[in-house]
Amino acid sequence: MRLRSLLLSLGALSAAALAPAAPARALDVVKGEILPGWRRADGTHLAGLRLTLDPGWKTYWRAPGDAGIPPDFDWSGSGNLGGVEIAWPVPEVFDQNGMRTIVYSDEVVLPLRVDPRRAGEAVALSAEISLGVCEDICIPAEIAVEGTLPATGGTPDPAIAAALAARPLDAEDADVGAVTCTVTPTERGVTLSATVALPRADARTAAVIEPGDPEIWASEPDLAHPAPDRVVATSDLEHVGGGAFALDRSAVRITLLGAGTAVDIRGCAGG
Repeated sequence: MRLRSLLLSLGALSAAALAPAAPARALDVVKGEILPGWRRADGTHLAGLRLTLDPGWKTYWRAPGDAGIPPDFDWSGSGNLGGVEIAWPVPEVFDQNGMRTIVYSDEVVLPLRVDPRRAGEAVALSAEISLGVCEDICIPAEIAVEGTLPATGGTPDPAIAAALAARPLDAEDADVGAVTCTVTPTERGVTLSATVALPRADARTAAVIEPGDPEIWASEPDLAHPAPDRVVATSDLEHVGGGAFALDRSAVRITLLGAGTAVDIRGCAGG
């Protein structure tokens, strides 16, 4: 997956005539900060990662589109860390030079659900982050962030709370009905067609399909609206090694994007 993503990203950079730049320039346009957040009653910690970009610059969502570079997080330098789960606020769909990417502009706070390895102790959170940043050109960036999450207490942070509120709706909250996935074999893999029933489906302008397996690549979906309350997203899937694969429909993740809104759907039934 990383190889296929890298090849696609390099192709996109070349197609857009994007210039290389020194790493120092990337560090100049994006900065990271850990928001320490607060310890919750269940023992988990709610923190945040704030990424601040220079005006006009963008960075990519977790599934950036064919022309983007997915962010990568290395938390191995942390202390007393059992796990980190990132919550992703609704991103923007950005079109440039005929290519679509899924991005954040200027500033974004990513809420972090942190599980301490040892309950009742502070967490020394540290991350090495690789990401792409774009203005008229796109350049890779590597930044490091660190912060201490207190063992007890802490104050609820309005920036983290606002980012949590800006997450996509889940299927239940969006009144999603039936979700079916039809799989058709192709020469190099399969074509997946996901049909989703939901109110005002025609307001959805873009879709992202994540197969749930890092070894399976998914193309940018085509979106159709056969009815006002139904949308169909169609994507070609291929194994990065070029071989056959089995698709677990329960692991498929479908995100439907609209004007400042999104619906996050986990899994689909056979069509």
